Formats: sequence, C-alpha cells, structure tokens
Amino acid sequence: MHRRLRGRIAAAALIVLAGAGTLSACGGDDGDKSGAPKQLKLGYFPNITHATALVGVQKGIFAKHLGTAPKTATFNAGPAAVEALFSGAIDATFVGPNPAINAWSKSHGKAVHIISGAASGGVSLVVKPGINGVQDLKGKKIATPQLGNTQDVAIRYWLKKNGLAANKDGSGDVKVVPQENAQTLQTFAQGEIDGAWVPEPFASRLILENKGKKLLDEKSLWPGGKFVITNLLVTQEFEKEHPDQVKKLLQGVVETSDYLNKNPADAKAAVNEALTKHSGKPLKPDVLDSAFKSIEFTTDPVATSLFSGAQHAEEVGLLAKTDLKGIYNLTPLNDVLKASGKAQVSDK
Repeated sequence: MHRRLRGRIAAAALIVLAGAGTLSACGGDDGDKSGAPKQLKLGYFPNITHATALVGVQKGIFAKHLGTAPKTATFNAGPAAVEALFSGAIDATFVGPNPAINAWSKSHGKAVHIISGAASGGVSLVVKPGINGVQDLKGKKIATPQLGNTQDVAIRYWLKKNGLAANKDGSGDVKVVPQENAQTLQTFAQGEIDGAWVPEPFASRLILENKGKKLLDEKSLWPGGKFVITNLLVTQEFEKEHPDQVKKLLQGVVETSDYLNKNPADAKAAVNEALTKHSGKPLKPDVLDSAFKSIEFTTDPVATSLFSGAQHAEEVGLLAKTDLKGIYNLTPLNDVLKASGKAQVSDK
C-alpha cells in the first residue's frame, strides 16, 4: 500500500476506531534475506469465539503450514485490532464482522479483505436475575466489549427494534457501557452494571460464576441460528505481496477448524491452556462445556449476516452508509477447501 494512503487510513482508524489493544508479541523477526519464510504477524482475542486462533497457535498448526510460528498480538475488541492492522503492527487478524466492515469503509475498500470465516454464534445477553424482558432494561446499565464492536452494534440495534434508545454518549433508555470483558466480570459481580452482551467464555462465566441469567441468545435473532462472530481479516498489501503465506495461513485455518470439530475434548484442553497463558488462570470445566456448546466453528463467513450487521450499524449511527462489494476475497480459501475435498463457501 502507498505510504501516504496508509498514513491517511491509520489516522482515520485512530480517530474513528478508538481503543487500545494489548500486544503480546512472541519472538522472531519478519524473516531475512536467506529465504526463510516471512514471519506472519497475527492478531486475535483471548475468547473462545477465537478458538481457531487459540488452537492454531497453541497446537502449532499455523507454524506447520507457515514454516514458522506467527508473531501474535491479542486484543479485547475489534476496533483495537483494526488499528493495529492499519498501522502495520499485524498482517492479519481474527475479528468480528462490524470492525471488519468499519475497516473496509474507512479505507474505501483499499486496505483489507475478509478471507475466511472462523466461528458462528457464541454471544448472549446476560442479566441480573430480576430482569425478565427487554422492557425491564429501562434505566439499566449494560456492558459491551467496546464502542462500535460487533456486540455493541448488536445490542443497540436490538434495543432500537424494541423501542428503547441507547445513545453513543450514554444517554437514552438504556445506558450501554463499553468496557473490557475482564472488567465486565468484576463490575457485574460488584453490582455496577445490570448485564452484558458479550461473547464466550464471558457469557458463561457471568452465568456460572456470578449468578447471571441468560436473557437472550443472539442465535435466536438470526435465520437458522447462524451469524458470523469471527472472520479472518488480512491487509490487501500483505495479500498481494505474500499470497503463498496467505494460502498457508488458510490451510492452517481449515485444519484447525476440522480439529475443533472432530476432537472437542482435546480442543477444549488446548483452548484452556492457551487462555491460561493469557490470563494466568484456567477456565472451569463447566464454563468450557457451556461455551463450546454455543459456538459453531466453521470457515463459512456466513456473509449474509455480515451484510445485515452493516445495515444494523448504519441504523444505530455507528457506520456511514457504505458499499461492501468486494469486501470478501474467498478465492484462496475455496482453493484450499477444494484441494481438501470440502464444500466451497460463498460471499453472498
């Protein structure tokens, strides 16, 4: 990408996509002149909805295909991951659909492509036991991971459809409070918030560790219960300059997705080990079981749900109207799937 264009995109990202990621880099540089493979810089979240990343890194599946372990960076929510992508701190990241849409919009389709899906489902609205319906949320505080992230858009749109306002400045019928997921566990336990619209494992932890109640599983809002929660986003610059690495990364994604679906017990153990490295504390078995039951691991990007999510973001004032034509480049993924004898996926 031209340096001047990259600078403009990065500046826009810093203004519009506020938030900070937590970088946790793992050794090595980006390669050398000896012909060694470029070390791909990969972002993801320490969430079970990002189990493809967690397991792909933890089990060495990505390293096997890429020729070297990726240099990793972890984030709390999508906008921060997109900032890192725009700045060049990472080459690719697992991220939710709405930050991917924002990245496409702010760069006028010049910076990124979605190249694979990773997970569907795994998001719930968890509340205090005394809240029994949407109208009970009037005057309440509900947390989301970050302003403009996928869950933040989802709850604001859902509230609007039910006649309740949740404005970006915190005013309205319901006060939506963007905060880090780990903080949400504390503020819920301390009674500072009344609920949270969050991904796994945080939804299950709020229920099983903090006596929360699931008011809504987001699956119930989508046709067939399917909606994209995690995509794989890559910079167009990296995609153009390192197509072989992109293909190898996708081979790792496909293999990891198979592993997650065919070896659930081993996959849970690998996820827990990876999460322990990030947080210092493993998840309890009941939390792991609950979280895994609510998520489908798939390379299908469930594109229709992304397009609907963009409309939702526009309606709640978190996205300017934008043309999403070209946001997907699924050709490399479909080449990998075809070579593996698997069904191809669609961008429609």
